[in-house]
Amino acid sequence: MRLLTLAELLGVSALVISALTLWNSYSERRHSEEAQTAESRAASARARTLVLRAETEKDGDRIALHATGDQVIQGQTIAFPKALGVDPVDSTDPRIESSWFASGLKKARREAGEPERPRGDARLPVAITTRFTVDGEMAEDVTLYDIGYVTDGGFLGGTSIRLRGLSLIGRSSAKAAPARLDALWKARHKGAK
Repeated sequence: MRLLTLAELLGVSALVISALTLWNSYSERRHSEEAQTAESRAASARARTLVLRAETEKDGDRIALHATGDQVIQGQTIAFPKALGVDPVDSTDPRIESSWFASGLKKARREAGEPERPRGDARLPVAITTRFTVDGEMAEDVTLYDIGYVTDGGFLGGTSIRLRGLSLIGRSSAKAAPARLDALWKARHKGAK
């Protein structure tokens, strides 16, 4: 049996160290690429997540909607609870107008046995489907929001709806949004049909 010389031992050690260094380098590069890919996906998801900011206009008759990020809104469809009897409204100018749903809202509140003038701000759930561009690509987002509103007494006892703002409720699929709107309406208006 032959003993290994010091040079042979050093050569084998150098070979093992080189192999381990190569493996470590490959492993670090792979983890770095995975981290960059995950970071890129997260940034893309953030860019595709749309949050709307509302600005009341015309003494509360209208809410102008703006994207909070770098998205450019191309159009929207606003859907209301079925109890209002109002068809969805398509708009290329991102906004919500009280005239779109005021009469249906007043009628639905009466049918639910709600007072004509509630104390404080009342809330109306809506589903807003927004078509927008981000980084030159089209995207679509379906989000549930509450429209904050107050009712004001008008001349000769009439009631008018004045819009106050918009609050994010949550995300939804286009298919599930109508049922979620109706469930929210019924939960808030116990006498609702």
